[in-house]
Amino acid sequence: DVSVKIGKLVAESFKPGEGQDLSRLAQDETQKACSKYRNTPPASVAAAIIARESATIKYPEGNNLAGDWKNGEKLVKAGFGMRIGSIEPDPAAKQKGGNGGNCYACHALDPKEVAAGNIGPSLTGYVALRGASDDIVKYTYDKLYNAQATVSCSSMPRMGHNGILTPAQVADITAYLVSPESSLNKQ
Repeated sequence: DVSVKIGKLVAESFKPGEGQDLSRLAQDETQKACSKYRNTPPASVAAAIIARESATIKYPEGNNLAGDWKNGEKLVKAGFGMRIGSIEPDPAAKQKGGNGGNCYACHALDPKEVAAGNIGPSLTGYVALRGASDDIVKYTYDKLYNAQATVSCSSMPRMGHNGILTPAQVADITAYLVSPESSLNKQ
């Protein structure tokens, strides 16, 4: 079977060692469905994914979905986010809730940043584009915590679900995005 051969090749291309979390190479039920349908599952499968992934969302203590935007800015700018690689694996202290989400890999957050990714949308001026209503704050938190709870086969990593960020860190990043006072929204 071709998929078995591909899986073996991918697994063999990552070398075990300090700072490597090779368990990330095993697909869960959601990832398998998204792969099977090439990220365009039938409506019933998409609805099942969203329901299953929504049930995994954990909220911070006190349910304050918008925490400290200044801490959120630091987390957004931290470039770790559980990268996989044998050249320079992340130290254990920077993994799973340790040091940010590597958001710049996919999103532009500052017009002056030349190394920002373009896989995801620009987040500069987030409030001007989306507002900061309670519904937007919840959507933003949920999207950051588990992107597949909002879009069944989103290419965005499930930052909270996978333990890359804690619920409090997700709330801080949410605050960075939705706070009119944050540097992101003052540009």
